[in-house]
Formats: sequence, C-alpha cells, structure tokens
Amino acid sequence: MAKKIPLSLPKPLADRLPDALGGGGAGVVPVVRLHGMIASGGAGFGRVLSAESVEEPLRRAFTAHGAKAVALLINSPGGSPTQSEYIGARIRQLASEHELPVLAFCEDVAASGGYWLACAADEIYATATSVVGSVGVISAGFGFSELIDRMGIERRLHSAGEAKARLDPFFAEKSEDVRWLEQIQEGIHDEFRNWVIERRGDKLKATEEELFNGEVWLGRRAVELGVVDGIGTLREVVEKRFPDATIELTGPRRSLFAKLGLPAAGWDDALAAVVGAASTRIAWSRYGL
Repeated sequence: MAKKIPLSLPKPLADRLPDALGGGGAGVVPVVRLHGMIASGGAGFGRVLSAESVEEPLRRAFTAHGAKAVALLINSPGGSPTQSEYIGARIRQLASEHELPVLAFCEDVAASGGYWLACAADEIYATATSVVGSVGVISAGFGFSELIDRMGIERRLHSAGEAKARLDPFFAEKSEDVRWLEQIQEGIHDEFRNWVIERRGDKLKATEEELFNGEVWLGRRAVELGVVDGIGTLREVVEKRFPDATIELTGPRRSLFAKLGLPAAGWDDALAAVVGAASTRIAWSRYGL
C-alpha cells in the first residue's frame, strides 16, 4: 500500500511564503500613479487618465495580498469633470469593498480634476511646493467669424434644432449662448463643491467664497485652509504610518507607442494627437510647469 505523503510545506518555507507573496505580517502599501490630463479615451501624446485606464491598477492595488492601505500619487492639472467623477467614485467603491484606508499624495500639481481625485482619499498630503486646489470650471475656445469674413470664406452650417449650433467658432458669439454655457459651468461647479464638502467636511477651515473660487495654493497654505491634511512625501508618511510595510508601485501597462509618446492609433490621427498635446501643455503651463 502506497505511503501517504502529507500535503504540507516544510515549516521554514511555510513561514516565509506570506512574505514572498507580499502579504506577511508587515503587509504592503500599493501605490497607484495618477499622472497626466484627465480625459476619456487616449487621444493625444503622453499619458491620459480615464476611468478605463486606471481600472486595472486600482483593482490590483485594492486586491493586493496583505494590503494595509492604498496610496495615490497624484500629478494632474485636471481635465474632464465626468472622468474625474468616475475615477473618484471607483476609488471610494473599492475602498469600501476592501475596507482599506486611502492616502493621496500631491506632487507638482493636484488642481481642478486632479484635486477631485485627491478628495477620493481619506487623507491628503502635499509638499511645500505642490500646487493644490482650483475648485472651479473653465471653458476656452476661439472665434474666427471676422477672420473668415476677411478671407472671403462662407460658413455653411445646417442643423435640426436651434441649440445644435451654439457657440460655433465661425459665427459671432451670442449672449444667450454664453448664458447657456455659464449655466452648465455652474452646475458642474456645484457638483465639484459638493464633492469637496462631502469628502473634507469639518476639515475645511475657510469660507466657501475663499475655497471654491478656482484659486490654487501652495502646500502649506493648503494645510491652513484644510484643503490638505499635512506636508509630507509618500515615503515619509507611509514609513511613519506603516513602518514595517513594503511600498509597492502599481500602474497601467503601457504599449510601446505610449512609451515613445506616440499615438496608438493610425497616423491619420496624428493631427488630433498634436492638438491634444498642445492643449495638455497649455493646461500644465497654467501652474508654472
């Protein structure tokens, strides 16, 4: 009769296995990089944050074996309010499901949508030189009506529904169209303000007029206003809070095209990519970068 072999690991190996898997008693703190403009899809050169692009790294971070907390490393001048809302809601959903605290760390910039993401965390930290805030809404464009008149170009636009042609850059701007845009912006601004109040609560130490006028602040002033919780880098704070934990960086797997800063689609999209890159650079330049 064959001798039964016990299905157990030798004690030394069994003791080491949890640590080898990143889940020993000390645990890990996974770090998710949230860097770049916030936009749907991936148009343009460089890194773009969207609900789709961050889903995998967020899921891997919150399901990491032995995770003690999840850290968000944020460097973004903002972008799409809808994608910001999607990402922020997803972070809170995962944090609730896995009962893990979330710490946000602002690098160069966490402004507008970047600050929206930071508010998804339970605690927010910045450096003294970080630019934080910009709780506001902006819309920019150009008007070409006089230019095409001088060039003898005729604009032909046909639509079913009067509202479809609002704010066409080749027609003179109408006051009623501007009022419509302002109403849209005010609605988005209200959602942004409510999100910050919901997440920061009694930590906020200034009036709404001071906090929600689109202003940005350096790190120390942001602490005084309650916009962030403290000054500190990711490694400083995590090593103090979880002294025995391992810090592990997680992030989206990037294609060769993305690593080279090239559009992943065909070259017929190159013009759109260049325009997207210019828009991205303008957004960053507002913060002196």
